[in-house]
Order: sequence, then C-alpha cells, then structure tokens
Amino acid sequence: MEAVILFPAIDLKNGQCVRLEQGDMARATVFNLDPAAQAQSFAAQGFEYLHVVDLDGAFAGKPVNAQAVEAMLKTIKMPVQLGGGIRDLATVETWLAKGVTRVIIGTAAVRDPELVKSAAKKFPGRVAVGLDARDGKVAVEGWAETSTVTVLEIAQRFEDAGVAAIIFTDIARDGLLKGLNLDATIALAENISIPVIASGGLASIEDVKAMLMPPAKKLAGAIAGRALYDGRLDPAAALTLIRNARAAA
Repeated sequence: MEAVILFPAIDLKNGQCVRLEQGDMARATVFNLDPAAQAQSFAAQGFEYLHVVDLDGAFAGKPVNAQAVEAMLKTIKMPVQLGGGIRDLATVETWLAKGVTRVIIGTAAVRDPELVKSAAKKFPGRVAVGLDARDGKVAVEGWAETSTVTVLEIAQRFEDAGVAAIIFTDIARDGLLKGLNLDATIALAENISIPVIASGGLASIEDVKAMLMPPAKKLAGAIAGRALYDGRLDPAAALTLIRNARAAA
C-alpha cells in the first residue's frame, strides 16, 4: 500500500471554484473566482496531489471548463487528477497530453467498461475510476441518475485492468460535512485489490485520524473539499498527521 494522500478538491462550475451539496448544481457555493489561484494556495499549503472535477463536464458528457483546468496546470507543479465529462479515449489522451497526471472516468465506467480497460492498458497507472454511490448503488451523469448496480460489482469489473485507483464517493454525505463513510469505503477496499480513495463528507481532523487507523490501512487516501474551504480542517495539522504516520510506518 502506498502512503496515504489527502487530496484537496477543486470543483469547477462556470469557470469558478465551487462546492455542491449532495451533488446538487442548484446548491453550489462559490469559494473562489480564480481556480488557478486556489490551486496555487493548496500547493503553498503543502498538499501533494490535487483533485479536480469539471462539474459542468459531468453533466454535458464532455469537457466544459478546459480553460480553467489548463490555467491550473500552468500554475502548479503538483500532480492533478481530473474527472468530469471524460467519456472517450480521445478525451483521456488530450488531458494526459496537456499535463493531467491521472484522469478519472465515472459515468463511462458504468456505461462503457471497455473504455476504462483500454485506457488503463494504454496509460497504465494514469486512469482512475470514480464510483459515486447513493444507498450503495452507483449514480451516473453528474449524479442525476442512479443505476441498478452496486459499487462493488462495478469495481470488480476492473480488477485486472491496471486501474490506478477507485475514488468512492458517498453522495448522501457529499458537501454536508457529516464525516467520511469509512465503513463502506473500507468494505470496498477489502474486497478489491485496486487502491481506494474515500470521498464525500470529510469534516474535520477526526476524519483524517480515522483514515490513518489500522482498520483503514487499505485506503489510499481521502478527498477534502468544503472542510478546507470553510476552515474546519486545518491543512497544516492534517498534513502533519499524515507525515508523522508515514514516518512511523
């Protein structure tokens, strides 16, 4: 298992940095008009890996906030993982060529598993799968639709595909600061060999501590959004905890 990573999140809507509640575009709070400046701020705070989602792209099925993403890639040196509207191999190739370290395939992973397999084979270690669950079932199209398959069923399809990570989001908690759903995330991690990243609801330093405890040892990290923007999570304290845990490992 690689060292645990805390990913700060930048969600893009209309070229701005926002946070949604439970994936609802009508419940968006704008936190920064300049995503590149926000990315720079996260880099300065010492984060190692940035998580970016093109929200408009997730609904449109194609990249919409490309300009904002490109501005971020020019501004920071830290690796970026990007999701939202990545539904074909050409889009995967375009983003990786532009400097994105890892692309996240969500809706297409449910609808077109072969895309994930061919992309992961062509770009080993650079394709992640985003699985967003509502009551254990996978939601697609920017969470507007819920499918009939479970997260585990989809994740298992990619067991030997060379996928870098599964990013598991509990929609019920996303943006509400209720705490990560570690039980469901750990259960998923224990049933597949692909590294799992927890997402949705990270609320405080307690979530970071829980993520570093032995039961969560199979997790590859977690994504922090609203808690960082509204000051509930102190980046320095969180990153120090993670560094100390790595040193002790």
